[in-house]
Amino acid sequence: MASLFHPLCGSTPATLWRLFSSQGGVSPQRLPQAAIAMAVALARWPFSLAEQRQTASVLSEPMPPPIFIVGYWRSGTTHLHNLLSQSDAFGYITPLATGLPWDILGIVRRLEPLLEKALPSDRYVDNVAVTPTSPQEDAIPLATMGAPSYYHGLYFPQQLRRHFERGVFFEGCDAAAIAQWQRYQAQLLHKVSIHQQGKPLLIKNPVYTAHVARLRQLWPEAKFIHIYRNPYVVFPSTRHFFLRLLPELALQTYDADAMLPLVEELILDSYPRMIAALQTDSATLPKNQFAEIRFEDFEKAPLNTLEQVYATLELEDFDRARSQFERYLDGLRGYQKNRYDLDPELIQRVEEHWAALIQQWGYEKPPAGGGA
Repeated sequence: MASLFHPLCGSTPATLWRLFSSQGGVSPQRLPQAAIAMAVALARWPFSLAEQRQTASVLSEPMPPPIFIVGYWRSGTTHLHNLLSQSDAFGYITPLATGLPWDILGIVRRLEPLLEKALPSDRYVDNVAVTPTSPQEDAIPLATMGAPSYYHGLYFPQQLRRHFERGVFFEGCDAAAIAQWQRYQAQLLHKVSIHQQGKPLLIKNPVYTAHVARLRQLWPEAKFIHIYRNPYVVFPSTRHFFLRLLPELALQTYDADAMLPLVEELILDSYPRMIAALQTDSATLPKNQFAEIRFEDFEKAPLNTLEQVYATLELEDFDRARSQFERYLDGLRGYQKNRYDLDPELIQRVEEHWAALIQQWGYEKPPAGGGA
C-alpha cells in the first residue's frame, strides 16, 4: 500500500494546484494523498515564504563547487554516493531536505527528530537502507519545487513519456522552463550548502549524465564522476526501478500492461542518448574535473578505485577518509543485490539498441538464462 504522505507534500500550494489541474486529474483512490499534500503545503506555506525572504540574499553568496556523480540509472551511482559521503569533508542532501526543499533552513532544522520517524526503511526499489543521514539525489526536491522532472511522469503516469522527455532531455521546454530549472537547482544547492556547514556537496542524479554542460553554466569549477556498468544488467535493473516506483508514487490510474513496453522503450532509447551527451560535454573538461570508473572495478576494489578518483580530481585527504570508507564497507557485508534473469529476448533487445556501448566498454554477452 502506498504511503499517505506523497513526496509532493514538500511542494507549495501554487505548484500543487498547477500539477493537479494540468495533468489529467488525480484518481479517486489517490485523493487522500493529494488532499494531505495540499494540507501540508498550506500549513507550511507561511514558514516556507518566510524562509525564502530571509535567505534571498544568502543564496547569491559563493559556495564551494559541487562534485556531481553521474551515470545512467542503476549503474552504481547510489553505492558510490553513499560511500563517498562517509567522508566528513563532504556535504549532501539529507532525506528531510529532500522532502522539504523549501524549508531546509527552518522547519527541517527544528523538526528533524520528529520528521525522521516518517522515513521509509528502504528505497522501495532495492535493499538500500534509508536513515536520517542517508545521502539523497536532488531529483525529487527539484520535482517538488516545480522544475521539469521525470518524477512528474511517475506521479502522473498518463503523461509519463512527456515528462520523461522534458525532465531528461528538456524536450518541449522553452527557455523559461530551462531557466526555472537552473534557478531552482542553484537555490536548492545553496540552501543545502548552508545546511551542511559550507562543505563541498556531493550531488547524485542520473539525469545529469546528459547535462554536464548546463551544470557547468552554473558551476564552472564543478567536478564530475561518471560510473558505468554492464548494460546487460542496467536494462532489467532500470526497468525494475521504474515499474517498482510507479505503484508507490502514481496519483493516477494507469494501464500496467501498456506501461511495460513504454518504460522499456524509454530506457532503450535514452541510454545511448545520455551517454553521447556526456561524452560530448566531458570532452572539453579539464583533467582534474572529470573521472570515469567502471562499476565492476569499483565493486571489486572500492578503496583503490576511490583513491584513483581522488588523485584524478585532485581531492584532498584520502588517507584521512580511508578509515571512514572502510567502516562503511564493513557494514555492507552480507548485503544482497537484486538479481534478474537474462533471457535470450532481453539480451537481443539490449544488443540491438546498445551494441556500441557494449563494445566500447568491453562487456561480454552473458550466458542465456543466466542471472545478473
